[in-house]
Amino acid sequence: MAFEQRKIVVTTPTGHVGSRVVRLLVQAGARPTVLMRDPARLDAALRGLVDVVQGDQGDADAVVAATLGADSLFWVDPPALVDGDPVAGYALMGANAARAVKENGIARTVFLSSVGAEKRVGAGEIDGLARTERMLDEVAAGVVHLRGGYFFTNLLMDLDGLRAGVLATTWPLDLPLAWVDPRDIGDVAAARLLSDWSGRQVQAVHGPADLTFAQVAEILSVAIGRPVRAERISDDTVRDGLRAAGLGEAHIEGIVGMAAGLREGFVAEDARTVLTTTPTPLAAWAHAWLRPALDGVGSQTM
Repeated sequence: MAFEQRKIVVTTPTGHVGSRVVRLLVQAGARPTVLMRDPARLDAALRGLVDVVQGDQGDADAVVAATLGADSLFWVDPPALVDGDPVAGYALMGANAARAVKENGIARTVFLSSVGAEKRVGAGEIDGLARTERMLDEVAAGVVHLRGGYFFTNLLMDLDGLRAGVLATTWPLDLPLAWVDPRDIGDVAAARLLSDWSGRQVQAVHGPADLTFAQVAEILSVAIGRPVRAERISDDTVRDGLRAAGLGEAHIEGIVGMAAGLREGFVAEDARTVLTTTPTPLAAWAHAWLRPALDGVGSQTM
Protein backbone atom coordinates (compact mmCIF):
# COMPACT_ATOMS: atom_id res chain seq x y z
CA MET A 1 0.00 0.00 0.00
CA ALA A 2 1.43 3.39 -0.98
CA PHE A 3 1.90 5.52 2.09
CA GLU A 4 -0.29 8.30 0.72
CA GLN A 5 -3.19 5.81 0.94
CA ARG A 6 -2.45 4.78 4.49
CA LYS A 7 -4.24 6.20 7.48
CA ILE A 8 -1.54 7.46 9.83
CA VAL A 9 -2.79 8.80 13.15
CA VAL A 10 -0.61 11.20 15.16
CA THR A 11 -1.23 12.12 18.78
CA THR A 12 0.13 15.27 20.50
CA PRO A 13 0.56 16.92 17.07
CA THR A 14 1.60 20.28 18.54
CA GLY A 15 4.28 18.90 20.88
CA HIS A 16 8.03 19.13 20.36
CA VAL A 17 8.10 15.70 18.72
CA GLY A 18 4.58 15.42 17.32
CA SER A 19 4.73 18.72 15.44
CA ARG A 20 7.86 17.53 13.67
CA VAL A 21 6.22 14.21 12.81
CA VAL A 22 3.20 15.92 11.27
CA ARG A 23 5.28 18.31 9.19
CA LEU A 24 7.49 15.54 7.82
CA LEU A 25 4.53 13.32 6.96
CA VAL A 26 2.89 16.18 5.07
CA GLN A 27 6.12 16.99 3.25
CA ALA A 28 6.40 13.31 2.25
CA GLY A 29 2.97 13.44 0.61
CA ALA A 30 0.91 11.78 3.33
CA ARG A 31 -2.24 13.22 4.86
CA PRO A 32 -2.08 12.29 8.55
CA THR A 33 -4.99 12.23 10.95
CA VAL A 34 -4.23 14.26 14.06
CA LEU A 35 -5.97 13.60 17.36
CA MET A 36 -6.07 16.62 19.65
CA ARG A 37 -8.22 18.22 22.30
CA ASP A 38 -7.96 21.75 20.92
CA PRO A 39 -7.77 21.95 17.11
CA ALA A 40 -7.24 25.72 17.35
CA ARG A 41 -3.68 25.04 18.50
CA LEU A 42 -2.72 23.41 15.21
CA ASP A 43 -0.46 25.44 12.91
CA ALA A 44 -2.81 27.24 10.53
CA ALA A 45 -0.57 26.37 7.58
CA LEU A 46 -1.21 22.66 8.20
CA ARG A 47 -5.00 22.68 8.63
CA GLY A 48 -5.77 21.98 4.98
CA LEU A 49 -3.18 19.23 4.81
CA VAL A 50 -4.31 16.98 7.66
CA ASP A 51 -7.50 15.43 8.95
CA VAL A 52 -8.31 16.71 12.43
CA VAL A 53 -10.19 14.63 14.98
CA GLN A 54 -11.07 16.47 18.18
CA GLY A 55 -10.80 14.24 21.20
CA ASP A 56 -9.01 13.51 24.44
CA GLN A 57 -6.47 10.68 24.69
CA GLY A 58 -7.84 10.04 28.16
CA ASP A 59 -11.16 9.03 26.57
CA ALA A 60 -10.71 5.42 25.44
CA ASP A 61 -13.80 5.44 23.21
CA ALA A 62 -12.58 8.61 21.47
CA VAL A 63 -9.16 7.05 20.84
CA VAL A 64 -10.72 3.91 19.37
CA ALA A 65 -12.99 6.00 17.13
CA ALA A 66 -10.14 8.24 15.93
CA THR A 67 -7.94 5.27 15.03
CA LEU A 68 -10.61 3.23 13.24
CA GLY A 69 -9.09 2.07 9.95
CA ALA A 70 -5.61 3.24 10.92
CA ASP A 71 -2.61 1.46 9.44
CA SER A 72 -0.08 3.26 11.66
CA LEU A 73 -0.21 5.14 14.95
CA PHE A 74 2.22 7.55 16.58
CA TRP A 75 1.38 7.44 20.27
CA VAL A 76 2.61 9.75 22.99
CA ASP A 77 1.39 9.34 26.57
CA PRO A 78 0.36 12.91 27.46
CA PRO A 79 0.98 14.07 31.04
CA ALA A 80 -1.88 12.94 33.25
CA LEU A 81 -2.61 12.26 36.90
CA VAL A 82 -4.72 9.54 38.46
CA ASP A 83 -5.27 10.35 42.13
CA GLY A 84 -2.28 12.68 41.82
CA ASP A 85 -0.02 9.91 40.47
CA PRO A 86 1.67 10.50 37.08
CA VAL A 87 2.74 6.86 36.74
CA ALA A 88 -0.89 5.76 36.99
CA GLY A 89 -1.83 8.56 34.60
CA TYR A 90 0.63 7.37 31.96
CA ALA A 91 -0.54 3.80 32.46
CA LEU A 92 -4.16 4.85 31.86
CA MET A 93 -3.18 6.54 28.60
CA GLY A 94 -1.20 3.47 27.60
CA ALA A 95 -4.21 1.25 28.24
CA ASN A 96 -6.28 3.43 25.90
CA ALA A 97 -3.64 3.07 23.19
CA ALA A 98 -3.46 -0.69 23.66
CA ARG A 99 -7.25 -1.01 23.41
CA ALA A 100 -7.30 0.97 20.16
CA VAL A 101 -4.43 -1.05 18.68
CA LYS A 102 -6.16 -4.31 19.55
CA GLU A 103 -9.72 -3.43 18.53
CA ASN A 104 -8.71 -1.72 15.29
CA GLY A 105 -5.94 -4.12 14.32
CA ILE A 106 -3.41 -1.32 13.81
CA ALA A 107 -0.42 -2.84 12.04
CA ARG A 108 2.33 -0.50 13.22
CA THR A 109 2.54 1.58 16.39
CA VAL A 110 5.40 3.98 17.10
CA PHE A 111 5.47 4.78 20.81
CA LEU A 112 7.43 7.67 22.29
CA SER A 113 8.99 6.08 25.36
CA SER A 114 12.15 7.07 27.22
CA VAL A 115 15.58 5.85 28.10
CA GLY A 116 15.05 4.22 31.48
CA ALA A 117 11.84 2.41 30.55
CA GLU A 118 13.88 -0.78 30.26
CA LYS A 119 14.37 -0.63 34.02
CA ARG A 120 10.61 -1.22 34.33
CA VAL A 121 10.36 0.03 37.93
CA GLY A 122 12.22 2.57 40.02
CA ALA A 123 12.53 5.41 37.51
CA GLY A 124 9.79 7.77 38.62
CA GLU A 125 7.34 8.88 35.92
CA ILE A 126 9.20 6.74 33.39
CA ASP A 127 7.67 3.69 35.08
CA GLY A 128 4.37 4.72 33.47
CA LEU A 129 5.99 4.62 30.03
CA ALA A 130 7.35 1.17 30.86
CA ARG A 131 3.81 0.02 31.63
CA THR A 132 2.65 1.36 28.28
CA GLU A 133 5.45 -0.53 26.54
CA ARG A 134 4.31 -3.77 28.15
CA MET A 135 0.65 -3.20 27.27
CA LEU A 136 1.47 -2.47 23.64
CA ASP A 137 3.76 -5.49 23.47
CA GLU A 138 0.82 -7.68 24.45
CA VAL A 139 -1.51 -6.56 21.64
CA ALA A 140 0.49 -5.03 18.78
CA ALA A 141 1.51 -6.94 15.67
CA GLY A 142 4.14 -4.28 15.14
CA VAL A 143 5.41 -1.82 17.74
CA VAL A 144 8.62 0.16 18.07
CA HIS A 145 9.44 1.88 21.33
CA LEU A 146 11.49 5.02 20.72
CA ARG A 147 13.49 5.57 23.89
CA GLY A 148 14.62 9.16 23.76
CA GLY A 149 17.45 10.64 25.77
CA TYR A 150 17.39 13.88 27.77
CA PHE A 151 15.51 16.47 25.71
CA PHE A 152 17.28 19.70 24.81
CA THR A 153 13.92 21.39 25.37
CA ASN A 154 14.04 20.53 29.08
CA LEU A 155 16.36 23.54 29.31
CA LEU A 156 13.41 25.78 28.49
CA MET A 157 11.82 24.84 31.81
CA ASP A 158 14.29 26.94 33.83
CA LEU A 159 14.86 30.11 31.87
CA ASP A 160 15.12 32.20 35.03
CA GLY A 161 17.92 30.04 36.37
CA LEU A 162 19.81 30.17 33.09
CA ARG A 163 19.40 33.94 32.96
CA ALA A 164 21.04 33.98 36.38
CA GLY A 165 23.88 31.87 34.96
CA VAL A 166 23.02 28.63 36.76
CA LEU A 167 22.18 25.24 35.29
CA ALA A 168 20.74 23.40 38.29
CA THR A 169 20.35 19.63 38.32
CA THR A 170 20.13 16.66 40.65
CA TRP A 171 22.29 14.61 38.27
CA PRO A 172 26.02 14.23 39.06
CA LEU A 173 27.80 16.94 37.09
CA ASP A 174 30.30 14.46 35.62
CA LEU A 175 27.79 11.79 34.55
CA PRO A 176 27.43 11.50 30.75
CA LEU A 177 23.85 11.42 29.48
CA ALA A 178 22.37 11.07 26.03
CA TRP A 179 21.08 14.55 25.07
CA VAL A 180 18.76 14.79 22.07
CA ASP A 181 16.81 17.33 20.03
CA PRO A 182 13.13 16.23 20.11
CA ARG A 183 12.86 17.15 16.43
CA ASP A 184 15.38 14.40 15.68
CA ILE A 185 13.13 11.92 17.48
CA GLY A 186 10.37 13.17 15.19
CA ASP A 187 12.54 12.37 12.19
CA VAL A 188 12.96 8.77 13.34
CA ALA A 189 9.26 8.44 14.16
CA ALA A 190 8.18 9.74 10.75
CA ALA A 191 10.55 7.37 8.97
CA ARG A 192 9.07 4.47 10.92
CA LEU A 193 5.50 5.54 10.16
CA LEU A 194 6.26 5.66 6.44
CA SER A 195 8.00 2.27 6.25
CA ASP A 196 6.96 -1.38 6.50
CA TRP A 197 8.07 -3.51 9.43
CA SER A 198 6.60 -5.84 12.00
CA GLY A 199 7.30 -7.34 15.41
CA ARG A 200 8.39 -5.75 18.65
CA GLN A 201 11.40 -3.44 18.43
CA VAL A 202 13.25 -0.92 20.59
CA GLN A 203 15.16 1.98 19.09
CA ALA A 204 16.86 4.45 21.36
CA VAL A 205 17.38 8.01 20.12
CA HIS A 206 20.51 9.28 21.80
CA GLY A 207 21.35 12.51 20.00
CA PRO A 208 24.84 13.15 18.62
CA ALA A 209 26.83 12.80 21.87
CA ASP A 210 26.67 11.88 25.53
CA LEU A 211 27.23 15.01 27.61
CA THR A 212 27.73 15.76 31.29
CA PHE A 213 25.97 18.72 32.84
CA ALA A 214 29.37 20.36 33.25
CA GLN A 215 29.94 20.05 29.51
CA VAL A 216 26.42 21.29 28.78
CA ALA A 217 27.10 24.43 30.82
CA GLU A 218 30.24 25.09 28.78
CA ILE A 219 28.39 24.59 25.51
CA LEU A 220 25.55 26.87 26.57
CA SER A 221 27.91 29.61 27.68
CA VAL A 222 29.22 29.91 24.13
CA ALA A 223 25.92 29.29 22.33
CA ILE A 224 23.81 31.79 24.25
CA GLY A 225 26.52 34.36 24.79
CA ARG A 226 26.36 34.48 28.58
CA PRO A 227 28.22 32.53 31.27
CA VAL A 228 26.52 29.44 32.66
CA ARG A 229 27.79 27.13 35.41
CA ALA A 230 26.40 23.75 36.37
CA GLU A 231 25.33 23.36 39.98
CA ARG A 232 24.18 20.15 41.62
CA ILE A 233 21.21 20.48 43.95
CA SER A 234 19.67 17.90 46.24
CA ASP A 235 16.51 15.90 45.67
CA ASP A 236 15.04 17.57 48.75
CA THR A 237 15.64 21.01 47.26
CA VAL A 238 13.64 19.96 44.20
CA ARG A 239 10.94 18.48 46.42
CA ASP A 240 10.64 21.73 48.36
CA GLY A 241 10.31 23.74 45.17
CA LEU A 242 7.65 21.43 43.76
CA ARG A 243 5.69 21.49 47.02
CA ALA A 244 5.80 25.27 46.98
CA ALA A 245 4.36 25.12 43.46
CA GLY A 246 1.43 23.09 44.80
CA LEU A 247 2.26 19.61 43.52
CA GLY A 248 1.16 16.53 45.46
CA GLU A 249 3.55 13.96 46.89
CA ALA A 250 3.01 11.28 44.24
CA HIS A 251 3.59 13.84 41.51
CA ILE A 252 6.72 15.13 43.24
CA GLU A 253 8.19 11.66 43.64
CA GLY A 254 7.42 10.89 40.01
CA ILE A 255 9.51 13.87 38.93
CA VAL A 256 12.34 13.38 41.43
CA GLY A 257 12.45 9.65 40.76
CA MET A 258 13.39 10.01 37.10
CA ALA A 259 16.88 11.17 37.95
CA ALA A 260 17.16 9.36 41.27
CA GLY A 261 16.40 6.01 39.65
CA LEU A 262 18.83 6.34 36.74
CA ARG A 263 21.87 8.20 37.98
CA GLU A 264 23.68 5.30 39.67
CA GLY A 265 24.59 2.13 37.83
CA PHE A 266 22.06 2.48 35.02
CA VAL A 267 23.16 1.51 31.50
CA ALA A 268 20.77 1.98 28.59
CA GLU A 269 19.65 -1.28 27.01
CA ASP A 270 20.14 0.11 23.49
CA ALA A 271 23.76 1.15 23.01
CA ARG A 272 24.94 4.14 21.01
CA THR A 273 25.28 3.06 17.38
CA VAL A 274 24.56 4.56 13.97
CA LEU A 275 20.92 3.51 14.54
CA THR A 276 20.57 5.46 17.79
CA THR A 277 22.69 8.53 16.99
CA THR A 278 20.98 11.62 15.58
CA PRO A 279 22.63 14.71 14.11
CA THR A 280 21.57 17.95 15.81
CA PRO A 281 24.22 19.24 18.25
CA LEU A 282 23.21 21.01 21.45
CA ALA A 283 25.19 24.12 20.49
CA ALA A 284 23.20 24.63 17.29
CA TRP A 285 19.87 24.07 19.01
CA ALA A 286 20.76 26.39 21.91
CA HIS A 287 21.82 29.18 19.58
CA ALA A 288 18.69 28.86 17.46
CA TRP A 289 16.08 28.31 20.18
CA LEU A 290 17.35 28.79 23.72
CA ARG A 291 19.11 32.09 23.11
CA PRO A 292 15.98 33.78 21.66
CA ALA A 293 13.89 32.37 24.52
CA LEU A 294 16.27 33.82 27.09
CA ASP A 295 16.24 37.14 25.27
CA GLY A 296 12.44 37.15 25.12
CA VAL A 297 12.35 36.88 21.32
CA GLY A 298 9.49 34.91 19.81
CA SER A 299 10.30 31.70 17.93
CA GLN A 300 8.56 29.11 15.83
CA THR A 301 7.55 25.64 17.02
CA MET A 302 10.55 23.65 18.13
